[in-house]
Amino acid sequence: MIVNSLSLCYHNKLILAPMVRVGTLPMRLLALDYGADIVYCEELIDLKMLQCKRVVNEVLSTVDFVAPDDRVVFRTCEREQNRVVFQMGTSDAERALAVARLVENDVAGIDVNMGCPKEYSTKGGMGAALLSDPDKIEKILSTLVKGTHRPVTCKIRILPSLEDTLNLVKRIERTGISAIAVHGRNREERPQHPVSCEVIRAIAETLSIPVIANGGSHDHIQQHLDIEDFRQATAASSVMVARAAMWNPSIFLKDGLRPLEEVMQKYIRYAVQYDNHYTNTKYCLCQMLREQLESPQGRLLHAAQSSQEICEAFGLGAFYEETIRELDARRADLLAKTPEGVEEPAEDTSGIIKMAIRFDRRAYPPQITPKMCLLEWCRREKLPQPVYETVQRPVDRMFCSVVTVAEQKYQSTLWDKSKKLAEQTAAIVCLRSQGLPEGRLGEESPSLNKRKREAPDQDPGGPRVQEPALPGEKCKKPFVTLGTSEDNLLEGC
Repeated sequence: MIVNSLSLCYHNKLILAPMVRVGTLPMRLLALDYGADIVYCEELIDLKMLQCKRVVNEVLSTVDFVAPDDRVVFRTCEREQNRVVFQMGTSDAERALAVARLVENDVAGIDVNMGCPKEYSTKGGMGAALLSDPDKIEKILSTLVKGTHRPVTCKIRILPSLEDTLNLVKRIERTGISAIAVHGRNREERPQHPVSCEVIRAIAETLSIPVIANGGSHDHIQQHLDIEDFRQATAASSVMVARAAMWNPSIFLKDGLRPLEEVMQKYIRYAVQYDNHYTNTKYCLCQMLREQLESPQGRLLHAAQSSQEICEAFGLGAFYEETIRELDARRADLLAKTPEGVEEPAEDTSGIIKMAIRFDRRAYPPQITPKMCLLEWCRREKLPQPVYETVQRPVDRMFCSVVTVAEQKYQSTLWDKSKKLAEQTAAIVCLRSQGLPEGRLGEESPSLNKRKREAPDQDPGGPRVQEPALPGEKCKKPFVTLGTSEDNLLEGC
């Protein structure tokens, strides 16, 4: 059952703007802590969302929308449910409606991005590309208003002429949307160009629905009091803050900006608690540090290759360890309540050599991994290449891999968060059982300088997506086979 239908109010609100790579769950929660009334997620593309499955993550107490590759595309939680607006990138009314219906029970509003001028948004007719197609705008918004239970909004940029801009927003208003956010620059302009407060004012004076002013970070908003000045300059109902909030989300706090060190530590705590991918956490912290990136702490952040290393750079190492222990305890409790036996693969494992091992990226040089060392050894010994078979445990979406080398199987008894990590761990078991070098720092490794290098395990999709989900979803079949890597000589290496 949908609750609080159409209850979100856009009058007199402070709003965190949708920002790619920034508007993930930790930043949204931080903005709410500091006084934001409404928070927008980053733009998420309709085609990507339609591939996702909604999963209740009992370990993290979140709702995750998980892609077929087990990446979390959108993660939310009860804390923000009545204040988070889902922004989508779309150019098709029916796809937009399908996405809205997928997420509407977990968000407070639905927004269509019609203002982003970047190529990743405009390709395929999305973002600011929609501004040149009013018929399509009208169809998308009308379809959403009629088909979803949540308030619908859109975010636009202004057109080169005021007359064309006013004609467009009046047509948009007639679709029945609840509010319109206006970035006071045209499609070609960038932050260094002045924001057109007078155009936003003209729109606000023309429309009867709330107008949300956006684009004031460069010229107008440096502290909290400036937000109200910007609102008055534009005659808008509310103000949406982007870069000023990215630099320091305490911009929403009436009492004034908090010290950046305090803000960053609070952000990191949310990132760890909600299993945010470290590359995304690192990106957001770099945006906060800005000119301090060359400081000792900035250099430590730049060198960090995991959430743990980020925590250590900010004096939160003990917090990281404690939080991971708590999450592991929740996971273990969840597994104990699951009726199916899922601790081991269903097939006979009596012939598998096992060790309790995990792969720690920090113990290896940047361009060396155990899988590379094992593959090189097999080539020197003229053995068939290693074959990895990976399974996933649906109850917590953890991974286990078995590697076969010379007809012998090797496996770690510990489960990993990703398929890549599980394969590296299996390779370590094989190498150690044979007494072979595995490439660790300070250890003599096989010559790999002529082979294709493997980058450190990281999110191939960048910070816009997160690590695999950890839901407590019950499943009758204990495992999902992910296939082998024998089809490609260097797959995953």
